[in-house]
Amino acid sequence: MRLLTAGESHGPGLVALVDGVPANLPLDPAEIDADLRRRQLGYGRGGRQRIERDAARITGGVRQGRTTGGPIALWIDNRDAVNWERVMSVTPVAEPPEPVTRLRPGHADLAGALKYDHRDVRDVIERSSARETAARVAGGAVAKALLRLVGVDVLSETKAIGGVEAAPRFDRAAIEASDVRCGDSAASAAMIAEIAAAKAARDTLGGIVALRVSGLVAGLGTFAEWDRRLDGRIAQALMSIQAAKGVQFGDAFAQARERGSAVHDPIVTRADGTFARTRNRAGGLEGGITNGSDVLLEVAFKPISTLMDPLPSVDLRSGEPAPAHIERSDTCVIPAAGVVCEAMLAFVLADALCAKFGEDEAEDLVAAVERYRARLKPIARR
Repeated sequence: MRLLTAGESHGPGLVALVDGVPANLPLDPAEIDADLRRRQLGYGRGGRQRIERDAARITGGVRQGRTTGGPIALWIDNRDAVNWERVMSVTPVAEPPEPVTRLRPGHADLAGALKYDHRDVRDVIERSSARETAARVAGGAVAKALLRLVGVDVLSETKAIGGVEAAPRFDRAAIEASDVRCGDSAASAAMIAEIAAAKAARDTLGGIVALRVSGLVAGLGTFAEWDRRLDGRIAQALMSIQAAKGVQFGDAFAQARERGSAVHDPIVTRADGTFARTRNRAGGLEGGITNGSDVLLEVAFKPISTLMDPLPSVDLRSGEPAPAHIERSDTCVIPAAGVVCEAMLAFVLADALCAKFGEDEAEDLVAAVERYRARLKPIARR
């Protein structure tokens, strides 16, 4: 499976193209739109979320509620685009917009302008913006639909915002009832207070998203080649999300300070003859392969780069000192970042599932998974 996205933050819309999806997968546009709406929610979001009402229009690859096996094309309108028609015009306009030249520390502004020789940082801002993640969430919702066919569930929860941290509980109802997507009500209230304080100070906050995948079979991924190790592929996908700065599987950074006897997960045999672990500090992957335990990982996000009280910077054109550019922004995006993480994680796992069990037809894939699960059960056959 492949996922491509296109479009700019303030252009007419965003496109997601999902290729390699098995035919005859039931796909409900309402499920895609539900994830798009989840991405827009959360305390600390900016004014744009009051303008956009994201919904995906499927323009290819689906007929009569089922995928055809062809590429799935998804279109998401940017409702704010009407206010940016002159700035984002495809053809030259009589009065060109004033270029953006003041650089924002922490953003792609300077690196992107240097790489592509842009004289107007708007050409960097529009594509590097996290608005692009709406297209990823739409594509990830397709991957989730495939994973659900074989009993796989992907869920995120806010673990930390600023200095407030809570142990993830992965209680879906409690998570979605929270304005910051944290299942601990006391921690949720403290996180909201932390965001409010940062907003009052005209500053921003980062945090940590925890993820759990349940229902996966052992054996996705491989140790055979470096670029096909599943943990490496997952890390790359999650690190590609705007503002992501770190990924750990299980409690990897704590393990680095302990002895192996305390870290590695002892193996046992269940009553039904299947293998299991007595704990899951590995986070569900060993040797680049799923081991049958839940996949557990965390993603660290830096604070948003656009500050209402801008940091000192320079002007791209003159090189002279200048305050950083201010682009409409959020105070904290961690609740939304969890939904984007779900999408990217689901996509990598759906691709790994298709690589092992076939990508032509959904029912054939389900049957192949069931045969494989049956093979894994009886130790007597080994």
